[in-house]
Amino acid sequence: MLTPGYAVVYPNREKASSKLMKTIVALILLVSVGLLLIVTIGGWSQLEGMKPLNFIWSIAYLIIAFYIWVRWARGMLPIAAGLAILLLMIAIVAGFGLSGTSWFDRSHAGFAPAQSLFGGNGLSADTLGTITLLLIPVQLLLIVFAMRAFAQGWNVEQEVPIDEARRRGYNPPDSSPPPQPATA
Repeated sequence: MLTPGYAVVYPNREKASSKLMKTIVALILLVSVGLLLIVTIGGWSQLEGMKPLNFIWSIAYLIIAFYIWVRWARGMLPIAAGLAILLLMIAIVAGFGLSGTSWFDRSHAGFAPAQSLFGGNGLSADTLGTITLLLIPVQLLLIVFAMRAFAQGWNVEQEVPIDEARRRGYNPPDSSPPPQPATA
């Protein structure tokens, strides 16, 4: 229930540090999507069952980036960090060959070169390995920055007079009572 003549503001969203953190998290999510799509498209023929998951992961990161950037959705930050932990583990296994063969091992004799999603030659095994290893620090950054942003309390609300809300740059609805129809 909102007190008449007052509007809700979000003081923690007004801070420069919160705006910076929001921007950094959204950019890291977009960089992650770019790296994922490069590996997926450039190494299409060599991916084993991860093709749909990479696209789903990319779509999820794009949706999370949208909600963080446009709607200040603080609840998306731990989800982004959780997905980053999972992707971090996958990148470590794929990059260092913990499951048998890494991308770097595929540049030796006996391995066919990767084919692109669109046909033709894909990226070299060394390039795909390097991009996979780049995912590791990017996901670590996403975890750290998402949790730091979560601690900023973007969801904290405060009731202030409408004039104060307008001075802060908010556009609160007019709280004056609707005009009464004239009776004749």
